[in-house]
Amino acid sequence: MIDVILGLQWGDEGKGKIADYLTPKYDLVARFQGGPNAGHSLEFEGKKFVLNTIPSGIFRQTTKNLIGNGVVIDPIRLMEEIDRIKEECPAFRERLLVSKKAHLILPTHRILDAASEAEKGDAKIGSTLRGIGPTYRDKIGRSGLRVGDILESDFRARYEAVRDAHLKQIQFFGFTDFDLGADEIKFFQAIEFIQSLTLVNSEYTIDEYIRGGQKILAEGAQGSLLDVEFGTYPYVTSSNTLSGGVCSGLGTAPKHIRKVYGIFKAYCTRVGSGPFPTELDDETGEYLRIKGHEFGATTGRKRRTGWLDLVALKYTCMLNGVDELIMMKGDVLNGMAELKVATAYRIKGEITQEFPSNLCSTEVEPLYETLPGWGENVNLNDGFEAMDQTFKDYVAFIENYLGTKIAVISMGPGRDETLVRS
Repeated sequence: MIDVILGLQWGDEGKGKIADYLTPKYDLVARFQGGPNAGHSLEFEGKKFVLNTIPSGIFRQTTKNLIGNGVVIDPIRLMEEIDRIKEECPAFRERLLVSKKAHLILPTHRILDAASEAEKGDAKIGSTLRGIGPTYRDKIGRSGLRVGDILESDFRARYEAVRDAHLKQIQFFGFTDFDLGADEIKFFQAIEFIQSLTLVNSEYTIDEYIRGGQKILAEGAQGSLLDVEFGTYPYVTSSNTLSGGVCSGLGTAPKHIRKVYGIFKAYCTRVGSGPFPTELDDETGEYLRIKGHEFGATTGRKRRTGWLDLVALKYTCMLNGVDELIMMKGDVLNGMAELKVATAYRIKGEITQEFPSNLCSTEVEPLYETLPGWGENVNLNDGFEAMDQTFKDYVAFIENYLGTKIAVISMGPGRDETLVRS
């Protein structure tokens, strides 16, 4: 049985905290797509950790964690990430599995990423420059290298063939701002380190857990509006971030997916370029950014902020088949006098609740409902029914629009600042 947890907006919804919170219910937590452009933040016992590639269940002693075949792995960053957590997780080798079919991010993939963005100028996508896009391009182009290849005696020759092809592309861009020699030394040190981890045929691992009646949590990265098929193309990531991506990203059949948990913020954020209908480029937007600490966990970039967009949220609930919603960062809205929520768009004079096929070339005017705010302090201890009525009304308004229950409410970064509704 597989449950899925994924983001419903443009990423940064708080998937790491919730995956960590839910992990004790599961035997295996498996990442199914994305790469080190993800930044899943976890806070507990006064400590904060940011995970980029490792699944968010790694800190729970009873659960194993799998980096699935749909993930792209930067060996250098994975080694550095493990180094950051090994004091907290001394037994990480016993609980971390890596798919042999996951693709490798090479040093030249990162250089290609930077060269491509520099060439675009003002039209740049807003890449994290982690080499994610070029790696997925090589995967689709059938020229990539996978984790299992590092076990072969001719791996270096295979690496050099791909590297040399990349260097020709980089030369075409006229890009020279890199030091490949230093990067290659680190890369092969990291390859040696990864060879010491538990490398598996992950599709068989998943099947073994399912046949044994064990529970799997599939963890997504980025957000649904960044999906390469259904997101705000071309300002998207390079993988399938929707629940459908679980099947190809872990090697399992759709019938094994039981429940989909969709995570969203009580407002909206976005990092990088691309359309954002409810964006607030004003004092309110800055207020949300500062109070919500809206800076990228991986890149440190400022996140753009805006009101909650229910048109977009209903779209991603539909695409993912969301069974239960999880609302994050409700505490950021504490103390605001009033709140706005987009419930429709006006496009070319017509009012619609459909998300346009090409938001990038469509002029959209969001239409808002104004709702009253609530107090500065919202007490979780006595359960949902005892909470501030205006807060409960905000939750009910969202549920009624989406037709889906908000089952979990997060009012802070800590594990204990989470309310699970019965």
